[in-house]
Amino acid sequence: MKKTQDFISNNQQRFLDELFELLRIPSVSADPANKSDVQSAAELVAKHLKEAGADEVEICQTAGHPIVYGEKIIDPKLPTVLVYGHYDVQPADPIELWDSPAFEPIIKKTDIHPDGAIFARGACDDKGQVFMHIKAFEAMSKNGELPCNAKFMIEGEEEVGSPNLAIFIKEQKERLAADIILVSDTGIIANDVPSITTGLRGLSYVEVEVTGPNRDLHSGLYGGAVANPINVLSDMIGQLQDDKHKITIPGFYDKVEVLTEEERNEMARAPYDEEEYKASIKINAVQGEEGYTTRERSSIRPTLDVNGIWGGYIGEGAKTVLPSKAFAKISMRLVPHQDPDEITELFKQYFESIAPESVTVKVNPHHGGLPAVTPIDSKGYIAASNAMEKTFGKKPIPLRSGGSIPIVALFEQVLGLKTVLMGFGLNSDAIHSPNEHYGLFNFYKGIETIPYFYEEFANLNK
Repeated sequence: MKKTQDFISNNQQRFLDELFELLRIPSVSADPANKSDVQSAAELVAKHLKEAGADEVEICQTAGHPIVYGEKIIDPKLPTVLVYGHYDVQPADPIELWDSPAFEPIIKKTDIHPDGAIFARGACDDKGQVFMHIKAFEAMSKNGELPCNAKFMIEGEEEVGSPNLAIFIKEQKERLAADIILVSDTGIIANDVPSITTGLRGLSYVEVEVTGPNRDLHSGLYGGAVANPINVLSDMIGQLQDDKHKITIPGFYDKVEVLTEEERNEMARAPYDEEEYKASIKINAVQGEEGYTTRERSSIRPTLDVNGIWGGYIGEGAKTVLPSKAFAKISMRLVPHQDPDEITELFKQYFESIAPESVTVKVNPHHGGLPAVTPIDSKGYIAASNAMEKTFGKKPIPLRSGGSIPIVALFEQVLGLKTVLMGFGLNSDAIHSPNEHYGLFNFYKGIETIPYFYEEFANLNK
């Protein structure tokens, strides 16, 4: 891999400039106003795959946003790596909280990134990490050191639940045949503590609507006599967890995987400083399910959180109304053996059952996904571990993540393939938040490490 690594070293600035071009495109999949931008991002990803050396590249249209497919088959007898990622991004809102424009990438130094970090929406999630794979592939391809066949499936709807990906995968099952799926949409513990994500939580996401009177009412004339949907919704949300922060939905925990003390002790080996954790997000105390550590609460235990709540008058000044409706978006992170459809139904039944007669309730399911676990004795994991050990100088720690990538379980169901989650971001990178960023160290370390994954995976499959 010497030629490949030399090529990477000599082209760092070009790689960065090209990434900036992609980051400038506001490819927000959730907003119909950005549809043309999402298409433009797909076209740019396809262009870079072609230039990197892919023999076949196609922008595959779906009922929503397109999926970019590319491949280079050097020998059908060799193993094939299928890279998955996404080029769509979260909305930049609230825009006023950004220190610099969300779609005008800029490099700034931080305490965690003294060499600089790229500040832009999508810098880490997931444009920067997708681009690592394209550039690593280019380095191997152009220097004759690609040891495996490579396929790419880069979608534009991950941030809205990948509604059309399952259809695409089922229709293109033969085309997507591979030996392993490689994803960089996760992170590491720290720049001097590499890790590989071995587990992901699933997801059930719903929107609830509470309706009281048939119109907004004068709060003086009707207040105290008519149920206020915002008050009712707040009370109902309060009933979803008890004083020990355990979820109260009947049947919610019935299928939850309970780790052994040995497994929990192994997890606890990962370095962690609770004071540093609190300081990083400026809180005075942590909170969560009784009997579990902060790390466990955010990885191996299910959760329920309100992601947004609204209703009534929220404009400037005062308007004394008793609102007709109140709304909330609620997400539940799930652990192995919990089924998102089943959990959504349990939530619906319980939420409707606790509603007082003074209001009507509607529960609208959004997207969901199954949890997933990757065994650490698989060839894919071993290849990733060996590759990271080469570039970081130390063996990575296997770590379960609290996040969700629903398509990982889908890949296993439809394609019969395990996924290796070899990401390079940090928890402090503010993904989904204002001032999202991605360290230059992490961007270049990813490009440097990925070729070694291909090399190790090829060797393990000889």
